[in-house]
Amino acid sequence: MSQHCCEHETPAPETLHNPARYRRILWIALIINAAMFGVELLAGWQSGSLSLLADSIDFAGDALNYGVSLAVLSAALAWRARAALAKAVSMLGFGLFLLAKAVWSLWHGSLPDATTMGVIGFVALAANVAVAWMLYAFREGDANMRSVWLCSRNDAIGNIAVMLAAAGVVGTGSGWPDLLVAMGMAALALQGGWQVWGQARRELAL
Repeated sequence: MSQHCCEHETPAPETLHNPARYRRILWIALIINAAMFGVELLAGWQSGSLSLLADSIDFAGDALNYGVSLAVLSAALAWRARAALAKAVSMLGFGLFLLAKAVWSLWHGSLPDATTMGVIGFVALAANVAVAWMLYAFREGDANMRSVWLCSRNDAIGNIAVMLAAAGVVGTGSGWPDLLVAMGMAALALQGGWQVWGQARRELAL
């Protein structure tokens, strides 16, 4: 997973060759990521797949990133830091929720719907590729846009992990592959949330 490597600085408007187009693309990326968050959250809940629920965290985090970029495109560092603090709290909350669900699943031994996992995982992969393609023109702009490529790559790895977990559920007849992937994602969400919290606190102290 990404460890939410999209924690990049919002570029200043004057550094962009086409800020109007950049803003439009951010809006489209935000809508795609927010929609996929809802799809994966619902599918994960209905199918009993913790890895889908965990992967939805990435979409939620990315949607928040794009939203913050739009809202504070030319705002002061302190406002970006405050927005990052709110995001860190949400990431930590999701991570703790997933770990609690994982413990619950250990006791109840539920079997997720592998078909739903595989289909939604593929749709999520397509969504991440589409967003990366739209942002391609801005890949050389600054550290902000270059980091999108790392983020997109790691998000795609997460999507592939969900599909592999689905195959593992079919092959083993057990929910363990789904559970292991979800626990790994939850751990990375907690780590990423803690890192974002620490960086935002340091920026507010400047």
